Amino acid sequence: MTEKTASENIEDEEIVIDVDEPELTVEDLPGVGPATAEKLREAGFEELLAIAVMSPSELAEQAELGEAVSAKIIAGAKKMANIGGFVSGSALLDRRKTVQKLTSGSSSLDELLGGGFETQAIVEVFGEFGSGKTQIGHQLAVNTILPLDKGGFDGEIFYIDTEDTFRPERIAQMAEAVGIDPQEALDRIHVARAYNSAHQILLVDEIKRMSKNIEVKLIIVDSLTSHFRAEYIGRGMLAPRQQKLNKHMKELKQLSDINNALVLVTNQVMSKPDAMWGDPTKAIGGHIVAHASTFRLYLRKSKGGRRIARLIDSPNLPDGEAVFTVTTEGLRD
Repeated sequence: MTEKTASENIEDEEIVIDVDEPELTVEDLPGVGPATAEKLREAGFEELLAIAVMSPSELAEQAELGEAVSAKIIAGAKKMANIGGFVSGSALLDRRKTVQKLTSGSSSLDELLGGGFETQAIVEVFGEFGSGKTQIGHQLAVNTILPLDKGGFDGEIFYIDTEDTFRPERIAQMAEAVGIDPQEALDRIHVARAYNSAHQILLVDEIKRMSKNIEVKLIIVDSLTSHFRAEYIGRGMLAPRQQKLNKHMKELKQLSDINNALVLVTNQVMSKPDAMWGDPTKAIGGHIVAHASTFRLYLRKSKGGRRIARLIDSPNLPDGEAVFTVTTEGLRD
């Protein structure tokens, strides 16, 4: 049996030339001129896939375009966008290998969460006033600055403050305790005060824009529901409130996936007077917030300044409890 010549091999094989195709942008969509492209970009539509999954009425409202024009743009985006399809479980397992874990400073709390607070996830922390929700936010903000070998992310933090609870002095205390220069810590935490729910939603769009130039590894919303709770009052406003909250959390999840970042949201609680047994406290936001959160931690006070964190929802971890304390230096066992 003779070996094939090089020319025969070439004839037998399909020759694939790897040519880097230019990435398509909103300007490449049919019927989109410079003015329309600018409107789309200002509304936060940088990628074709983001446009392809919109409805004409939503795109028309957000980008200030006519519905007929929006429908045409969406149709073009569907044809041109790389919508993708199903992937194998093996591919998803490979993607899970990119997930990073952030230490909380408390080994019992880290153990409860399977090694720490993980990226590509929304962690909801809820509990009564003074249960330690904001303290966890401050501690994770400081720990994100730590190098990877010390349980950190070596990244930047965005903090959306809705209740004026962010305290730079507390950050300085916690930073000194873990050996970080307080000024460096404060320089790497970007804080914005949200004055209403619309502003809160817009700040997420601003994080999307800034994350192109900054390695964002942690996004904190403290608290997620306070503005929505104050603005959408009564049973008649429940549906629009939940729709807005749902969209808000979907955008936060998208940010965490794209940037391989952690999203921490704190949540308020209400009392259930009809509860006959057990703890009558219940998180605000109902099923929308519960389903959109990857992990849910319920915090409550205990004796001697201790806090109890109960993991009540996780896709891969059993329910359990961890005990930790909040000291001057931060979260500790």
